[in-house]
Amino acid sequence: MGAGVVLTGLLMSQFRSHRRAQLALDGRPVAIWGANGAGKTNILEAVSLLSPGRGLRRAGAEELARRPEAVGWKIAADLAPAEPGPVREVETGAEPGQPRWVRIDAKAAPQAALARLLRVVWLVPSMDRLWIEAAEGRRRFLDRLTLSFEPAHAEAVLAYEKAMRERNRLLKDMVRDPAWYRAVEAQMAAEGAAIQRHRADAVARLMAGQAGAATAFPAAELALTAPEGEADPQGAEALAQVFAEGRARDMAAGRTLAGPHRADLAAVFAAKGVPAGQCSTGEQKALLISLVLANVRALRAAGGAGPLVLLDEVAAHLDAGRRAALYDEICALGVQALMTGTGAELFATLGARAQGIEVTETGGLSAIAERDVP
Repeated sequence: MGAGVVLTGLLMSQFRSHRRAQLALDGRPVAIWGANGAGKTNILEAVSLLSPGRGLRRAGAEELARRPEAVGWKIAADLAPAEPGPVREVETGAEPGQPRWVRIDAKAAPQAALARLLRVVWLVPSMDRLWIEAAEGRRRFLDRLTLSFEPAHAEAVLAYEKAMRERNRLLKDMVRDPAWYRAVEAQMAAEGAAIQRHRADAVARLMAGQAGAATAFPAAELALTAPEGEADPQGAEALAQVFAEGRARDMAAGRTLAGPHRADLAAVFAAKGVPAGQCSTGEQKALLISLVLANVRALRAAGGAGPLVLLDEVAAHLDAGRRAALYDEICALGVQALMTGTGAELFATLGARAQGIEVTETGGLSAIAERDVP
């Protein structure tokens, strides 16, 4: 299980700006610095693809190949168990015009199987506006945290979305015979109820993970909500009923208008009683980091290991005090984190507690070198 593994090796071949790059990691936090456009985020993106989905940039397989070559790309990783045991080998990649493939220990595997090997969560600069933009991004953020608690969440989401696509095709084709809908709606209801359970459990664990934390990062009151004025059916029976009763309305819209794919994550800055969307930019970023730290604590409280954490341009919108507090928290929790920034000085308070990597770029080609964190 992903509860106790460490990323010890990473190889990128023809991936983004990296023609061929290899990292050896020892489990300490990793500080990655370099100029904008040097290829720092590409390293984090490669690691994010060791989990189900399209990674931290949500890119298609064809977008990940290095240009101008546009040949097949590959990522390979070694996952060492926290306790004595065999190292697991994970590979993923794609050939031109082909979908992404996954191999675990040299055997083909579905993407969903990755969730059972390695837990990964991330924050990227585009998420700094998470609390003031559309609900879709917040759902993805919550689902990534949920996946760290319940690996089966990936299968439930994929099955629900597949069934919903089938239902939406029936709606667009103006199919009115109820018999065509029953089976697909029953599957949507069953998988949707599982998604709801997983998310609710994750929210409860995150709230508990924040409780009593002595940290520079604010706590958030969390709640799962539906869009204003829309139905919020809970459980398989209620979902099935809403799907059946909503066929006419959904047919007019050409899509399914109610269900867990419409859920939202609401957050309130607990100490101030202010909704996250009304907080300052720095407070919004601090709330996001607080939830990632709560995720780690909750996993530890359950007897597991924290997820691998990817923090892109982590220093943005954080003052020096909160930045130092974040590094102290990561080290105290023992979580493996890969963090990027434009200069080594942003990681100075980490010192020897972290590995240092400098990324440079020449003529569109990235190069990496291990450095001491000053």
